[in-house]
Amino acid sequence: MSDATLHAAHQDPDDFAVQIADQIESFIVAVTEVAKGDEPDSAVPFLLLEFSQLMLAGGRLGAHEDILPDERYEPDLGPEPDVDELRERFAVILEPIDVYSEVFDPYEPRKAPVAARISDDIAGVITDLRHGMAHYRAGRTTEALWWWQFSYFSNWGSTASATLRALQSLVAHVRLDQPLPALDGLDTDQDLGEDALAEEAGKVMAEEIAGPLGLRTVR
Repeated sequence: MSDATLHAAHQDPDDFAVQIADQIESFIVAVTEVAKGDEPDSAVPFLLLEFSQLMLAGGRLGAHEDILPDERYEPDLGPEPDVDELRERFAVILEPIDVYSEVFDPYEPRKAPVAARISDDIAGVITDLRHGMAHYRAGRTTEALWWWQFSYFSNWGSTASATLRALQSLVAHVRLDQPLPALDGLDTDQDLGEDALAEEAGKVMAEEIAGPLGLRTVR
């Protein structure tokens, strides 16, 4: 076991909770600000940075020993905050590159990729993180940590890592001035087998999206 893992396993629970909550709250605040669209030309760099930092919090939760809630049943939090507006704002901001292809489980053999949307992913991750934050702000620290850890393994961890990979790939395409497959017309419920991908002949040139997304190509 590494020193980092040992530190995560034996760190003071209160300190660990405060640090994880701070990282998650910082992500929620920053991403919500990006969604306002005041600086659309900086959206992708900011999202790349924020998702990278969020995955550090997820890694710390994943390396930590299992966290068990104080109560058998989760307390009722009432209705979940609506994220439709957030999703729709990001769909507009990221319209040229919102759709990407993803393999849900890299250990499942010969699984065809499917289409996903960064805007949907962001909304889903924010929903999971806000749910835990509601427990944390209500003073149920252990419940919050349990939820963040459980949902990291079951949902937001894989979603956030897929989003991060898509964002990193996008930045790499742009910085290296490589064409991007035009996937935006695909249905996100559609299976992207090899034949479907081969039929996507249209290309989005990196230079066409570099400026609007706050990126530049490498010359």
